[in-house]
Amino acid sequence: MTASHASPKKAVTKAAKATTVAKKSAAPSRAAVAKKTTSKAAPAKKAPAKAAPSKKATTAKKVAAPGKTVGTAKKVPSTVSAAAKAKAAAAAKAQREREAKAAAAKKAAAAKAKVAAAAKAQREREAKAVAKEREAKAKAAAKEREAKAKAAAKEREAKAKAAAKEHEIQRKARERAAIEAKKQREVEAKKKAIEAERLRKQREIERRNLEELKRQERRELEERKRQEALERKMHSKPYATDTAFLAELRDLLLEAQTVTAMQITVLENAVNDLLEGRERPEYDEEDGSSAGSDYDRDQLKMQLDNERLKTELIDVALARVQDGSYGRCDSCFEPIAKDRLRAQVPVFTCVTCRANG
Repeated sequence: MTASHASPKKAVTKAAKATTVAKKSAAPSRAAVAKKTTSKAAPAKKAPAKAAPSKKATTAKKVAAPGKTVGTAKKVPSTVSAAAKAKAAAAAKAQREREAKAAAAKKAAAAKAKVAAAAKAQREREAKAVAKEREAKAKAAAKEREAKAKAAAKEREAKAKAAAKEHEIQRKARERAAIEAKKQREVEAKKKAIEAERLRKQREIERRNLEELKRQERRELEERKRQEALERKMHSKPYATDTAFLAELRDLLLEAQTVTAMQITVLENAVNDLLEGRERPEYDEEDGSSAGSDYDRDQLKMQLDNERLKTELIDVALARVQDGSYGRCDSCFEPIAKDRLRAQVPVFTCVTCRANG
């Protein structure tokens, strides 16, 4: 007995659990049905009409089979499925109504678009007709203006031709008068030109003679100035006021004179020695030594002559140092640079004249 009473209670509790599970499983299906009905693309037939029983409900049915409370367990799922079917049918109906309204609205919009397109086409046709009418009026007005313009142009052309004839007659008369006046002016101009040319030539001859006379005077004046400048340069004393520099040059010249005298003595002794060697009896002209000695003697004589010439130049330089004219170039009569006077003793030309030969 205890076992038989316990089994119906367990069946009832399991049936209650099955109903709650069925409700929970039906709730998301209703939400899905609501979402599908709101969307226009999804059809209403796809909404779930029945809530699928869960695994727990099926197991509850199997457990309740041996007891007497099986009938109560079967009734609870049936009520749940009927409510779900009703809701699904209502949702499908609402979906179909919305789809019908959307289709009707779409048809109404298409009708309005057709009406608008027809109205637009009508307005375009009317605008084209108005444009054609305006174009025709403009062409007619243009033709009328062109005809008036042609008539006015013909009238102006006739007046212009008449005026041109009159101007041509007057022009020819003016040309004949101008030709006569031109001939007269040419004759007078030729006479004036001949007279003016004669006067011009006379003035040109006088001007040339005067210019030649002025040039001659300028040349004479320049020549006098050049001669005077040359005379001044020829008698110039560039370092006469620089007594210290002249004293330095005198010392250099005296020193060079002493060295040159010693060199002359040495060269004279060398020449004499060569002459004495040539007069010795052992001197043989056939062995070829005579030619060498003669050449050496000639060279020594040339050096001796140069040294004697240098002595004479030093004497001249000392004389010029005495009167203060030493340091003046003998070619251009310009002052010779001090460095050149110190470096070369004696010197009588500047660097430029020396380079020019």
